[in-house]
Amino acid sequence: MGGDHGPHVTVPSAAEYLLADSETDIILVGIPDAIEAELSAIGVSLSPRLRIHAASEVVSMDEAPAFALRYKKNSSMRVAIDLVKNGEALACISAGNTGALLATSRFVLKTIQGIDRPALAVVLPTIKGHTYILDLGANINCTAEHLLQFGVMGATLVSSVENKKMPSIGLLNIGEEDIKGNDVVKQAAELLRASGLNFYGNVEGDDIYKGTTDVVVCDGFVGNVALKTSEGVAQMLATFLREEFKRNFFTKLVGMIASPVINAFKQRVDHRRYNGASLLGLRGIVIKSHGSADKYAFTAAIRRATDEVRGGMLKHISERVAELQQSIGKK
Repeated sequence: MGGDHGPHVTVPSAAEYLLADSETDIILVGIPDAIEAELSAIGVSLSPRLRIHAASEVVSMDEAPAFALRYKKNSSMRVAIDLVKNGEALACISAGNTGALLATSRFVLKTIQGIDRPALAVVLPTIKGHTYILDLGANINCTAEHLLQFGVMGATLVSSVENKKMPSIGLLNIGEEDIKGNDVVKQAAELLRASGLNFYGNVEGDDIYKGTTDVVVCDGFVGNVALKTSEGVAQMLATFLREEFKRNFFTKLVGMIASPVINAFKQRVDHRRYNGASLLGLRGIVIKSHGSADKYAFTAAIRRATDEVRGGMLKHISERVAELQQSIGKK
């Protein structure tokens, strides 16, 4: 029910995804009348693989997380997360209020033993393919231990979803040298170096899009600024490109000739392909879709959830954290 478009996007996306994945069932959680109207509009019927679970309330996009958590106990968001907790669903996907989703997920599902705080991880395109970066805003103030836990979770996510045994991890900093950064980042580097993970070392902002490492670790303040800055630059470049091609008759003609290259470029950097931030560290899989996601983007978020379920991500994170705690205890 959440996001900028609500059922107009989520319902068609779910129906389309079921056609491509015969081994997945989807539960549409929300106001039944609104969901049924969308199903009718696209000519899709309910079935054992596509069913509705009623919720009587909706968390608005501007609602305070604490208010939603306390007073919206029958919201579509809360009910969906409850389904994961009760084992009726293996993952929850929402395009709704980010703060409310984070607060409700943490309250209902709790964190995995050994994980202090959940972290938001997102995939970004790079020169070499793509990279995972976390945290993107769930935790503003972090300790060195939190950053170590983010590294463990990020590496395990990549291992589970992409079958990479030892994904590389970079710690986002203002320079590659060990002497750079604040005390928290320096301490985190020491912990990561001694963790047994494939720690590359410090990386700078430009390393994110170079694809220097498979995972980039940072606190939520830095990560969110880096992400929003990147989005702003991408929008600026797209605007400049459109303006230049429309400048006169000659540039319009050049634009027509170059359209195949431009379209290929757009597809390669299309942010919708990477939609779906993973809320890592919880005892359940929760995926946050961008609120403005269209059908293509929301389908990508569903695919991310199924990949994490099939990769056994929760089990692997629990095992990796337990191994790390055991090794630290021995030292």
